Amino acid sequence: MISSTDAIAPARRASANPRDPVFYQNPYAFYDGIHATSPTFFWDNYGHWCFAGFKEVNQLLRDKRFGREILHVATREELGWPERKPHVADFDLAEKYSLLNLEPPAHTRLRTLVNRAFVSRQVEQLRPRIAALANELIDGFEKDGQVELIHAYAAPIPAIVISEMIGVPTEMAMQVVAWSNRMVTMYMFGVTEDTERDANQASADFIAYIRTLIAERRVRPTEDLLTHMITAEQDGQKLTDDEIVSTAILLLNAGHEATVHTTGNSVKTIIESGIDRKAIFASDEQTAATVEECLRFDAPLHMFTRFALSDIELDNGVSLRKGDQIGLMLGAANRDPVRFANANTFDPFRTDGQNVSFGAGIHFCIGAPLARIELQISLKTLFDRLPGLRLTKEPSYNNVYHFHGLEELQVAW
Repeated sequence: MISSTDAIAPARRASANPRDPVFYQNPYAFYDGIHATSPTFFWDNYGHWCFAGFKEVNQLLRDKRFGREILHVATREELGWPERKPHVADFDLAEKYSLLNLEPPAHTRLRTLVNRAFVSRQVEQLRPRIAALANELIDGFEKDGQVELIHAYAAPIPAIVISEMIGVPTEMAMQVVAWSNRMVTMYMFGVTEDTERDANQASADFIAYIRTLIAERRVRPTEDLLTHMITAEQDGQKLTDDEIVSTAILLLNAGHEATVHTTGNSVKTIIESGIDRKAIFASDEQTAATVEECLRFDAPLHMFTRFALSDIELDNGVSLRKGDQIGLMLGAANRDPVRFANANTFDPFRTDGQNVSFGAGIHFCIGAPLARIELQISLKTLFDRLPGLRLTKEPSYNNVYHFHGLEELQVAW
């Protein structure tokens, strides 16, 4: 078994700087090389093992020997970690009770309390609101003949919808997006202290705002998810304010971030493919298939990490120690040529469609049903209303490798 980085064969190592524009503008070229050599490899820049095969990623996302957190089974001292940085205390507080990071039983308790708001039968009721919002936004810029689509269309739809669900006033939706965008920079490779401090300030402002809303709802309850989190009980226990704050921030951030990226990436992909737009949105079933292919072809999230909760020996010759981190490469798994025919071809009519863009296992994205509906409606409405949609500038991706989305999308019709 491979037990140290020194013992790793060169064929199983790879290097790619996540901050290099050549890489993050097109990580798929790197993935092609990985798939052709060793889909399980040690990424030197990150300093941990990564998995790019669809089968392996899908299995490891469900493997209970791995977790999103590790400090529930090991101390920082035991892991050799430094103490937390005081200047990111607010960011840490916002993340402390995040569903994305917690493991059972805390994860189970929190997810159970909010899950019912996101099940398919609940979010299906939002279709008329999403359609009205999409048409309203297009009404606002259609006469101009051109627009920057990320800020004018892709971002407002999911931001407004998730804000309304949780109980954030519509006029605050784009402020939520601004806070979220600053917080997400913490996931960049090689984060600077200036970035950390800015993300921390955004977290502090976000936390303060959510606490204000919580105080208001205690006095004047309404029909929203925030009120539900305040009043809901499970086994006689209620959520603490810190748990509500973390959960609300996670839902607001995750409730728009990936959908914004997918919308922009999808519009770019569809336009560049030259494919018949009427055909790919010809029916509800085909629209759903088109969205799934968009999620596969240019995923909004490219890496999730997990910790080994104990010493583990994997079948493919990798030995991990308790606390070791691994990278599960969603974007690469979705382009695995072993799993998909013509993996690098955008084909909304493919019969082998599937993706891991929403994750799998207990951390499968709670908002997946909502995101799918938003994408189905927003993309079909956009191309129905603006059939001549075309790019007016070469799109470029943000310098945040994990979160794969466009900086801007200049289009005309």
